[in-house]
Amino acid sequence: MSDIVIIGGGECGARAAFALRERGFDGSVTLVCAESHLPYERPPLSKATLIDALEPKLVADAGRYLSDGITVLTGCSVLAIDRAEKSVMLSGGQPLRYDRLLLAVGARSRLLPDMAEAAGRIHTLRSHDDALAIRAALHAGGSLVIVGGGFIGLELAATARMMGVDTILIEGLSRILSRGVPEEIAEAVAARHRAEGVEILCGQAISAIEDGAEKATVRLAGGRTIAADLVVVGIGAVPNTALAEAAGLAVENGIAVDRYLRTSDPDIFAAGDCCSFPLDLYGGRRVRLEAWRNAQEQGTLAAANLMGAAEPVSNVPWFWSDHYDMTLQITGLADGATTTVRRPLGDGAFILFHLDGEGRLLAASGIGKGNAVARDIRLAEMLISAAARPDPHALASPATKLKSLLAA
Repeated sequence: MSDIVIIGGGECGARAAFALRERGFDGSVTLVCAESHLPYERPPLSKATLIDALEPKLVADAGRYLSDGITVLTGCSVLAIDRAEKSVMLSGGQPLRYDRLLLAVGARSRLLPDMAEAAGRIHTLRSHDDALAIRAALHAGGSLVIVGGGFIGLELAATARMMGVDTILIEGLSRILSRGVPEEIAEAVAARHRAEGVEILCGQAISAIEDGAEKATVRLAGGRTIAADLVVVGIGAVPNTALAEAAGLAVENGIAVDRYLRTSDPDIFAAGDCCSFPLDLYGGRRVRLEAWRNAQEQGTLAAANLMGAAEPVSNVPWFWSDHYDMTLQITGLADGATTTVRRPLGDGAFILFHLDGEGRLLAASGIGKGNAVARDIRLAEMLISAAARPDPHALASPATKLKSLLAA
């Protein structure tokens, strides 16, 4: 094995490339990036990039790739995978051979029905260039409508209000953060946004969005019409599976991989936002995670397995989201929980622990100012990894140190 090709210039692909070198791989490593930028971190796109950053926050500078002997092809797409010949066809027309291939192709913004693409005053937020386009259109005293009450939409709303932009957020479901966030935490987030001046409209269907020379117009099914300088659609992401499907690889809510991130072709692996994988910790349940840390961890894991290791996915899912001076953190997957235990931490911060019918801790969700919940969420993550069955009364008491429950 001498040639490894990584398709995808995001966090996951870059981490995999460097991990290969760190593990002593001495063959060729080629990283194919569709964007013109070197791989960069995406969490700042809805925050710092909109306020004051004109350059992306790179995973590493060009010198690091050069010193590690990693070939980076920016502004280059892969048109097809030839599994028989073990090569990929690049957008420039030339083939690139591989012995092992990693698909780290990420996801793309989900669009509204009848929305062909972002254009004019109607945008999505997935890339650095998207963030720059939104930044150029926002100004103090201007107006913004956000469609979608998930993490991206709410983080963008917080940033817009910090910039002095009048902001309305529209969510089609009955509450914001309906995917994986407990209602009590979602209510705390909504209350803070409303206190900061964001108008949140839940349970609202959109009948039309129209682009105009001076304003964009959002028409709600209930009859209300909202005009704004900018509309950003943030209703989730769709995994990029077209390349894998065309190559005949199995797809199931993303590129389907096994516990070692191996696709249905043993010489092709997939990692990050684009793939679904079984989690042993949750009975082999197949999941797909769109999270910064997951991209990092799976990039490193994929590198090991590309080199012949057989290390399974074992990390507990973890997410975070910042809103003004509040941080929300979630670890684990709460599906299947039958009991929720609340632990107050003071100054409005709290953590919810989610346990199944046998008392096993499945997940923990917390919110508070700054790092108020960080330590306890980290300890909860360790309890989840250990398949612990902690005493609910101990979990509920701030006087009980969670670390003490690890040895119980």
